[in-house]
Formats: sequence, C-alpha cells, structure tokens
Amino acid sequence: MSGATKQQRPGPEEQPEAGPADDPRAALLIRYIGAFAPVVIESAEGSWLRTKSGRRILDFASGQICSTLGHRNARIVDALREALDTVIHLDSKMLSEPVLQLAARLAKSLPETLNRSIFVSTGAEANEVALKLAKTYTGKFEVVGVARSFHGVAGGVASYTFLPARRGYGPLLPGAHAIPAPYAYRCPIRHCANACDMTCLETGFEQVDQASVGSLAAFIVEPVLSSGGVIVPPDGYLRRAKELCDERDMLLIVDESQTGLGRLGSVYGFEHDDVVPDIVVLSKTLGGGVPLAATVTTAAIEQRCAAQGFSHVTSHVSDPLPAAAGLAVLDHVEEDKLHERAAALGHYLMTALTALRQKHDCVGDVRGRGLLIGVEFVESQESLAPAYGMAAQVAALCLERGLSVHAIPTGKRAHCLRIAPPLTISRKDIDVAIETLDRSIGDVLRGWA
Repeated sequence: MSGATKQQRPGPEEQPEAGPADDPRAALLIRYIGAFAPVVIESAEGSWLRTKSGRRILDFASGQICSTLGHRNARIVDALREALDTVIHLDSKMLSEPVLQLAARLAKSLPETLNRSIFVSTGAEANEVALKLAKTYTGKFEVVGVARSFHGVAGGVASYTFLPARRGYGPLLPGAHAIPAPYAYRCPIRHCANACDMTCLETGFEQVDQASVGSLAAFIVEPVLSSGGVIVPPDGYLRRAKELCDERDMLLIVDESQTGLGRLGSVYGFEHDDVVPDIVVLSKTLGGGVPLAATVTTAAIEQRCAAQGFSHVTSHVSDPLPAAAGLAVLDHVEEDKLHERAAALGHYLMTALTALRQKHDCVGDVRGRGLLIGVEFVESQESLAPAYGMAAQVAALCLERGLSVHAIPTGKRAHCLRIAPPLTISRKDIDVAIETLDRSIGDVLRGWA
C-alpha cells in the first residue's frame, strides 16, 4: 500500500442522507473543524444518536468524550430539572448549594490534600486556571508539556498543546517546553521498541534543563495522551514525573479532562501510578455532556495564590446548573462503580480490537486503558509506515454505516482511531461496533492505493 488516494464509494443502501451541506442555515456558522459531519442529529439517548431522517448511529466517541454516562442520562436530566426549578446562574461572587456540595464531594473523592476547587466551563479554561495557579504560586513562568498532548486551544494553554491545533495564529507564550512523548510504538528518540523505559522522560527533562532560563513553574501531562493517538505511558511514568518536578521545585499538573472519573478503569488516571499531583484538571467527564470543568489543588497552593491576589472571574464561574450535573455524575460513577465496569468492558473491547489487528494487515497497533483505546493504521505490519489518511476514511465509512468514531489527530491525514464509548455501553453494542469496524476497515483496505 502507498498513499491515500482512492475514495470509498458507499453502496446504494449507504448513500449519505441530507446533512448540513444541504441546509442553507449551515452556511451561517463559522467552520471551526473543517467540514461538518454529513448528518444532522435530532435526538440522542444512551449510546445512540438519531438523525433527522430517523437513522440510528452508535456513538462510540461519547460525543466529544463528554457524554461519559451516555446521552441524556436519567440522573443528570433529573438533576438539571431540579436546578432549573431553583437557580441556574448567579453573580460570580455568590455561592449556591450545588457548588458547595460539589466542592465537598470532589474533596472526598480525591486524595486528602486535593481539597480546593474552582468550577468553570471547559477543560481549556480549567487548564488556564491551573497554569495561572502554578505561575502565581511558584513565582516562575516556564511550563513543560509532552509532545502530542492536547490541553485546549485557548490562547494561553495552546502553548502547551503540541498538535496541529496550535498552528497558524502567531506567537504563543514564552517559556513553553516540550519533552518527547512516551510513544513506545514509534519511539521519538529511537531508543525503545514497543516498551517505553521512560528514557524519553529523563532525557526530556535534561534537555529542558539546558533550554530553561531558570524559571520552571510546572509540568502538565495527561495520564493517557488521548488526542495525540491514545499513547499510554508506562507504569510509574507519573510517579517519576513527580520526582523530577520536586527536584526542580516545579508543580505537577495532571490534566484528567479526557481520562478522569472512570474512563481508564480507575476513578482517576493518576491513581494508576499511586501519585498525588499538585493540581488536577477535570472537565469533559465531569459534566456528563453539560459544560463543566474543575481545577483542584491543595490548601497551601490556594492560600498563597489568594494572598497574592489570584483572580479568575468569568461569566459562568461557580454556576449552579452545571454543578448539579457534576454531582449526578459523581454519584453515578461511585455508586455504580463505573470505573470497574470500564475496566471489564475495556478488556472485552481490547480483545475484539486485537482480533481485528490479526485479521487486517493495516492495523499496526491497538493500545489503551479501560474504555479509551487507540487503533493505529499502517501501510503494512511489516513496514510499519503510517497509513496517513486511512483512519479518516475508515471513520467516514463507519459513520455512513451507523457508527461514530474519532479519527485522530483531527484532519484528512489522520492515521489513528480513538475509541471512547460511554461507560454505560453494553456488550451487545460493542459487538455491533466491532462488526462495523471490521467491515469498514476491510473495504478501505481493498481500495487503498
């Protein structure tokens, strides 16, 4: 195989329905992700979407990895209805019972030292807060990230997002450093083969020491690099990162936006390495589909920052309505042990996807943790050359056949699939998705030239 030139042609029963391209109102929207999906969704429930024409689509991406408990989860809907009957929005200085309850519940859920929270709307905003806290607390400004990480596209945090989303908008913040990703399948420092020994972490920090101007404030990292290809660090990675931070008087920020609250098979991803970060960021999974994010830190960090005049006043900080949704999410995850369910179903899904690798020569690697799994496409398992664009074609064909999956990194050259179904997914629905993936991969492979 070579190149991504041939386009798949769906059969008569799979012709795309009328979508945004056929609706003149779509032209009134700013195109923020290239072309919109070729469907218009009318409703969603559980793991399924329904288009305006009545066609059902299995959502194997949890929306934008936000509907972790499925669409229109009954607990979340009930919590929102109650909030609508009491209070939706307040002056940013005013607190409400849902916000106070959520702060208490998060403090109980997290390690004892992580007991100071602020509630905002998105992961990008929560990461901005985390970085402002780190810079205020340390009095320093340099921040280290990991190549292939995604922490948001807002102006500041985009400086530490090392994916195409950072490009094209002029200078970013000074003091941004990147270390190599723990990408065992394609070791960026040409050292490991299929098993990362963390040399990338050690040598990365050595390079940062050489480049730094002596003002290292924080290291920001995801427990699993989701948008960069579902890259899973080796056991102990976060623990060693914390040691390297402590040696340099830096703070460790763990961005759990895409991994927290059960998705990886533990309530929080950092628990896998038995480490306690200085700051934790939660978003997508916290709101269950409602815009809600949190930055959580220690009392010592909060007290020093407050004394120095820390400020982050936005229109929807501490809003009661999304806080009510967050409480419902925490209840559901903890009471029904959804993290344990994610671990069990993740094993089932990983086994099925590994079987596809054995069947299709273009599937080079299957990796992940819990219900966050990546599939990387190659020209052949012998060459291991990335099959740029294959994931984008497979995802498009899957959507025509009633399955939504994410091709990553975003764009026509995507060569990985990110699979992140709701934690409430059934084995039956997993089987449906695997059958659709199997057929779609085979069809794309036959037309690949």
